[in-house]
Amino acid sequence: MHQKTKDIQKRYDGFLQTPSLWKTNTVLDLQQFEIYKKSSKINIDIDEKLRLGKYIERFVSYQLKQESDVSILCENVQIQQNNRTLGELDCIIKKGKKIVHLEIIYKFYIYDENVGTTEIEHCIGPNRKDSLIEKLNKLKQKQLPLLYSKECEVYLKNFQLSSIDIIQQVYFKAQLFVPYHQKNKNLSILNANCIAGFYCNESEMEKFTNYKFYIPVKKDWLVIPNTNVNWLNYHQFKEKFDGYLSRKFSPLCWLKNSNGELIKMFFVWW
Repeated sequence: MHQKTKDIQKRYDGFLQTPSLWKTNTVLDLQQFEIYKKSSKINIDIDEKLRLGKYIERFVSYQLKQESDVSILCENVQIQQNNRTLGELDCIIKKGKKIVHLEIIYKFYIYDENVGTTEIEHCIGPNRKDSLIEKLNKLKQKQLPLLYSKECEVYLKNFQLSSIDIIQQVYFKAQLFVPYHQKNKNLSILNANCIAGFYCNESEMEKFTNYKFYIPVKKDWLVIPNTNVNWLNYHQFKEKFDGYLSRKFSPLCWLKNSNGELIKMFFVWW
């Protein structure tokens, strides 16, 4: 198998095994899209230059096409007003008899109880630049209401569609990383199955002197850790991490314990 094909397959497997961040509509009444058949073999070519969000949209598009009761009516719909882009609808699909406007989101969040007061507010990006609450508010206030704009109505008419007949759902998957000292974290609103590993900062690194390290490229953040990589020892890793630290970037790493256990974790710069 060609290396690029192998990479796409491993990333797709990781994507499929990532659960939705919540169940049904328990978060801000945003209904999660449910897909039951997990077709695991993928045979498409994806442009490596795509940023991760767009790359994952190609996975979802492929996954939807494997469903017998789903047809994709349109994807990546740019809604414009006087040559200015108001926003984009990820896709509109027909599932059974329902027409669904589907927004696709895949995120990596650090669970930090020092931020905010609720479970949702505790979820922030590994570099502290974005947060789950910001993303949810953007969905509720900007991305989903776009469907009901008069500019969008004009576009929908081309497909003999009207917003009145369309329901809105999100396909929101995420990997959550909890503090190293709270590895058995219980969650009440969000899906605890999304916990993919833990995180720690420089002050806790000494605990891992006997581990081996691997720093995957960003698209491989999706991948389930495996042993078939070039591992770094602690000192090699520390040298690389110091470079990330100076740039205020938190790398995702795979760790291999002396007993062969594989762990996914973020080393955060803050």
